[in-house]
Amino acid sequence: MLTPSTRLRLQAILERIGSDQPVSLQERIYVQKFADRDQGVASWLLKARRRQQQQTPADGVEQLLSDLNLGTADPDRTFRHGDDLEGWFGGAPGWVRRS
Repeated sequence: MLTPSTRLRLQAILERIGSDQPVSLQERIYVQKFADRDQGVASWLLKARRRQQQQTPADGVEQLLSDLNLGTADPDRTFRHGDDLEGWFGGAPGWVRRS
């Protein structure tokens, strides 16, 4: 569970990521540490990265995917037929890779 001060600090960093403002390496590591352990923080980080990439307002399906927090924040990370499915999910958050 996040303390209120930790949550506020994370959200401030994520807001800067989403608005494409400078974020230090230590801040990114700090956010990633929580994102690896907490699905909620991982979702916040995904939304922030998606907002960072969509500097122009999305419409239609892109807006729906963004609102539902579906899809990937990395446009180069899409599954292509013939790819190794296990390798593709290798970069997924820990809660997805559970066996």
